[in-house]
Parts: sequence; C-alpha cells; structure tokens
Amino acid sequence: MTTATASGHPKGLFVLFFSEMWERFCYYGMRVLLTLYLVKSLMNGDAEAALIYGAYTGLVYAAPILGGRLADRYLGYRYAVILGGLMMALGEFIILGGSQTILMIGMGALIVGNGYFKANISTIVGKLYEDGDARRDSGFTIFYIGINMGALMATTIVAFVGETYGFKYGFGLAGLGMLTGIAIFFSGRARFAMAPGVDFREEGLKKVIGPINNIQAITVGSFLLIPLCYVLILQNQILDYLLLGLFIYVSWSLIVAGKEADITDAKAIWKDRMIALIIFMIINISFWACFEQAGTSLTLFADRNVDREIMGWIMPASMTQFFNPAFIIIFGSIFSVMWVKLSKMGRNPSIPMKFAFGILQLGCGFLLAQVGFMFVNESMQVPLLTLLFLYLLHTTGELFLSPIGLSMVTKLAPKNIAGTAMGAWFLSFAIANYVGGKIATLTGGHSDSGEVLSAAEGLDKYLSVFTTIGLVLLGISVLIMLINRPLKKLMHGVV
Repeated sequence: MTTATASGHPKGLFVLFFSEMWERFCYYGMRVLLTLYLVKSLMNGDAEAALIYGAYTGLVYAAPILGGRLADRYLGYRYAVILGGLMMALGEFIILGGSQTILMIGMGALIVGNGYFKANISTIVGKLYEDGDARRDSGFTIFYIGINMGALMATTIVAFVGETYGFKYGFGLAGLGMLTGIAIFFSGRARFAMAPGVDFREEGLKKVIGPINNIQAITVGSFLLIPLCYVLILQNQILDYLLLGLFIYVSWSLIVAGKEADITDAKAIWKDRMIALIIFMIINISFWACFEQAGTSLTLFADRNVDREIMGWIMPASMTQFFNPAFIIIFGSIFSVMWVKLSKMGRNPSIPMKFAFGILQLGCGFLLAQVGFMFVNESMQVPLLTLLFLYLLHTTGELFLSPIGLSMVTKLAPKNIAGTAMGAWFLSFAIANYVGGKIATLTGGHSDSGEVLSAAEGLDKYLSVFTTIGLVLLGISVLIMLINRPLKKLMHGVV
C-alpha cells in the first residue's frame, strides 16, 4: 500500500484532500448562489426555484451511481475523476451565458461530471487503507475537512463576489477552482497509484465500435447525457418516479451482490451487510433532506428574516452558509482524534448510535429558531446568532454522521462492488436533496392563494415549518436508538 506520511496516513490521502477541496469549491460555489440567482436574477418564484434546486442537487448525487459503476467496470478510478472534473469546470463556464436555458445546460455538465468525480475519489480514499485499519475513520474525517475547506472558501469568496459584483463572476471563480483541483490530482497521481482499481480496466480497453474502445465511447456518451439532465431539471416531476425506481433497483442489486459474495466467501454475512446499508441509506435520506435546507429555505430565510448587519456591514445572505464549513474545520480534527481515542477506550458509540445522535442534533438546530423568535426586531428579523447556533448544531450532527457514513460503506461492501456501493450511498443523498427541495416549497414567500407574504407572515411560516422539521427529526432519532441492536447484528462486526 502507499507510503505513510509523518501523520501516519498514506501520502495519497493529502493529494486527494486538496483535489476534493477544490472540487467542493466548485460545487458549493454553484450551490451557494443558485437559489438567489434563480429568484433575484432569473425571476423565478420561491417554490419553482426550490424545485429546480432540488432536482439539480438530486441529480448531482444520483449521477455517482452511474459514475461509480462505469469506473468499477471500464474506466478505473483515476480517469473517471479527471473526466468528471473537466466536465464540471466546463459546466461552470457554460453558465456564464446568463439565461435560464444556458443555466440548465451548464447544470447538466456539472451533474454528469460530479457523477464521475465524487463517488470515485471517495473510493480511492477507502482503498488507501487495508481492511481493519483503525486509521480509516480518521482518514475519512481528515478528507472530510478538505471537503469543508473548499465549501468554506466557496461560501465566503464565491458568495461575496457573486452577490457583490455579479453572479457570473462567482460562477467563473468556481470553474477556475475545479481546474485547480484537477491539476493537483493529475500532478500527484503517483502518490495513490498503488491503490487498487485506479488504472484503466481491461474491459474498458476492448474495442466496441471499429477502432473505438469502451473508454472512448463512454467519454463521448457522457457529453450526450447533458441534454437528458436538462430535460430532467426542467420536468423535475419525472424524478419522483425515477429516483424511487433507482432506489428499488439499487437495493435489489446490493442484496443480489451480497448473496453472490456469501457463496464465494462462504461467510453468510454479505447479504445482511447489504440490508444494513439499505437501512442506513433510508436514515441518511431523513438527515440530508432536512440539512440541505441550507441552500434553499434557510438562505431565503436569511435574506428576508435575519438581521445580517455586523458593525455597519450587511453580510450577503448566501454568505450565511459559511457557518457550516467553518464549524466543520474547527471541530473536524477534534472529532477525528475523538473517535480514535474512544475506540482505544472501548467507548466508541456504534454506527447506528452515531447516526441517531447526529439526527438528534440536527432536530435541535431547527428548534432553535423558536429562541430567535423571542428576539425579533421591528423589521421582523431574528438575530444572526440564530443561524450561527442553528448551523453549529447542524454541523456537530453532520460530524456524527457524514464522514462515518463514507467510511462505513467501504467497510460493508464486498471489494468487487466498492464503487457501486459508494454510488448507491450517494443515491440516498440524491433522494434527500430532491425531497429537500420539496420541503423548501412549504416555506415559500407566497400564501396558498399566491399572494406575497408580509415579513411577519413569512417569519411565522418559516418558524412553523422549521419547528415541525425539528420535532420529526427528534422522533426519527429515538427510533434509531430503539433499533440499534438489530442493526449492529446485521453489520456482523463492522464498527
């Protein structure tokens, strides 16, 4: 395996860390501005913008199912990441055209590109470590800090530039960030070259049409998927059926793969582990559908009902999203060390309990909006501290769940379907983001009759929906605690 650094982790981890950091700068640079761009520049209504946002982010996380599978069978992880990054950069630059049609085309390139990049760079991280390596959770948490460094730069630099000087400058910066990430990944490729599966697959080099091999055909076909993404964003109701169908198909595929692995290994554990993974996917959906209000309802809430003045300076509404990645960076290393120390002490919570605690904190964050309501000003705005503490609890909840989830997938899945399993994990994010868009429509700035709500009416509506979300999340957390033991049994020793 790859040579370790002074930190004890493989050298390749830090190449992947910085590559992912810039990719997240690109993705979050787009995300931080998208809802406000749709509402303020392209003049979409709140509900329409939320559905477009939900469809886009849903497809972004669904695409790794295809990207992971194609990398497993044909492309290898290294080429898949490079192809994905270049498509994402192209997508950001297309958006500079300035119309809603051009925006949808750029979104299509970002969706397909992310499908190749996201699942496969996470898979390479997992493959840097041997089975049973206690550093794996710590390594994924370090990698997760890189994700959030990119998100922090996006939610400060891109958000400020985009809202202050023009949205097109923000999108352009995001594209340049992606090119930087690809340059780092390519130049440092020798440091993770020993990880299994990074090279082209033998099947990918086989000719499929005359002199054209599978890899070349897939590359061309990837660009032909952009118009399909355009249609799916525009006609986003199709995703109701598509995502449900994908979830059923992927769940069935994982169970079948688990059964086949049981026959090969004669351990009779893989099918149970795949069932556990499917259950965690459902739990993951409940967390992220609510967490991802950050890019829609919470951003519009900040724009309309949060006092963002700081010593005479008005913080851009999109910039309030920076609290989450900032807290990740502050607390991420603490959590990384904490899991290792708790494991040595024999006090490390089980994976199901970590998920339960994460959802509990997320719910409490939404309930904090009620506290802010007690200090509302004459403009019907709550203090900025309301969002600060809300995002603080959302972030600590995220650290209980998200990096642990990435590591968990690489432990639960048989080696021969590692990329496919990671793609399935990102499908749960896809469904969550799409459902999150639908939840955000409940908080729109219009009444049921279509009239624009006053500041007071809008605040009441936001607080009512946020409170309901918080209470539902508390109930889900308690349910997970109750099924902790059966879930651990299905996992057959994975911790």
